[in-house]
Amino acid sequence: MTRRLLDARINRRGALKGIGAAAIVSALSGREAAAQAGRRVVVGTWGGDYQNLLTQHIADPILRPQGIETLWDVGNEPPRKTKMLAERRLPRGTVDIQCLSGPAGFEMNQAGALEPIDWSKIRDNGNTIVPEVKTTYSIPHIFTGRVILYNPSKITTPPTSYNDLWNPAIANKVGIIDIQYQTTLESAALIAGGSRSNYEPGKAKLLELRRMGAQIVPTNEAMAQALKNEEIWMCIMWKARGVMWQNAGVPIQMAAPREGVGLYISEFCIAKNAPNKDAAYAFVNASLEASAQTGFARSMGYNGSNRTVSYPEDIRSRIAFTAAEQANMIMPDYEYLARNDAQIRDWWDRVFKA
Repeated sequence: MTRRLLDARINRRGALKGIGAAAIVSALSGREAAAQAGRRVVVGTWGGDYQNLLTQHIADPILRPQGIETLWDVGNEPPRKTKMLAERRLPRGTVDIQCLSGPAGFEMNQAGALEPIDWSKIRDNGNTIVPEVKTTYSIPHIFTGRVILYNPSKITTPPTSYNDLWNPAIANKVGIIDIQYQTTLESAALIAGGSRSNYEPGKAKLLELRRMGAQIVPTNEAMAQALKNEEIWMCIMWKARGVMWQNAGVPIQMAAPREGVGLYISEFCIAKNAPNKDAAYAFVNASLEASAQTGFARSMGYNGSNRTVSYPEDIRSRIAFTAAEQANMIMPDYEYLARNDAQIRDWWDRVFKA
């Protein structure tokens, strides 16, 4: 064998060893990357107060000690729904959990974008969930009811009906929240001959209020500031937000409208193509912990979905609903909203806000 041929064989063996080593390193790096990805959960949320409290009561105290990092995909609900629909045919999406309202969760499930919940992966097989808010496609997190908030120093007679917002004497001090377009229109429909399954009569009623000078603010946080500054004296809002804003020194009281207390549910939905489903289940289990549920009740005024949690009396007395209010609760018609949300939003943006 010539020296040149021997050198060539030695060099070839060395090259093959190098290729094999590189492949091993690459495979190990891939496993490590996959392991790291599996220890994080990407959560789509509205941002603002809600995201801060998810961090404060779930991500930092419960998941971080488990080595699970929480990343946030922040945006209003409509664009996040659009993103889910655009990604639903991909093998792997970019978000594990979406925080959605009840109607949005129903809509995304109808569209085939959500993972059916494996209740065996939820503590006690999901038996802690309040039955009235439980679904097959979501883990309900918190719930509350829709009431009227008002400044008692400016409005000395407590409101008893949504129709009290149409009082000409105070209509220019009424606030309407842009992102609450569905519930605002439903409230108007209930006093204009409509129902939870027919919002159309509410459109003319709302346009009347707009002509009377009612103010539109973009977000819940902006409404809190306007109420605190007394630029706005009355609005339709969730009782939980009212409790939260009272805690922050906003001068408001709450009144349940005789038309009924609309139920609001905030839920966690796992994307069908979530890249890290184990981390997603770790997140939702953490959300049901007594510490997390009590933290949200204290900080944000919501009732938790874990019915086994016992709240201190100073919290329970402020967030609970009376027997009469519970009997007069209105469950949204999710099927109606799924069919009509696009046209309602279009009317809101092009006509009502114009």
